[in-house]
Amino acid sequence: MTVRFALLALPLAAVLTACSPDAPKGVDKETLDNAISKAIGDPSTCLLIAEQGSGKLVYRYNTHIACDRALPACTANGAAGPATQTPDDLLKATLKDGQTRTLSCSSTQDASRGVGWAAGPIPGKGLVYSAMMEGDRAFPGRMMADRLARAFKDAGL
Repeated sequence: MTVRFALLALPLAAVLTACSPDAPKGVDKETLDNAISKAIGDPSTCLLIAEQGSGKLVYRYNTHIACDRALPACTANGAAGPATQTPDDLLKATLKDGQTRTLSCSSTQDASRGVGWAAGPIPGKGLVYSAMMEGDRAFPGRMMADRLARAFKDAGL
């Protein structure tokens, strides 16, 4: 049964990987992956990069599972808001208004876990990003934005 499942899962994994965006033009995907891993890497981290004009997704760090999680949207004062959002929701808002966002709050009622959100334009590149980190050691949004700015430069963005 396990072998049969593995044989069925391989083509599915290949299809999902093939649909994954590679990297922005002129940027090596492995270099960008490593820079982001070093800056905010975690199994529950997600980062999306899209072209500012078209909204076309050009890069995703982590899997669809990590990137499709709806988590507290957080408010400017650090409280969990009544709404939830996904990294894609945040990316769409950033594409629309070009504003930088750095938010964080608790993601559980007992405050044992947190979520950090960071989004904004990548200066001079015609790209915008959104990032989410959730867990018991999640960075605040402002720290994520600072670390990502360095990671983008390190990767040639």
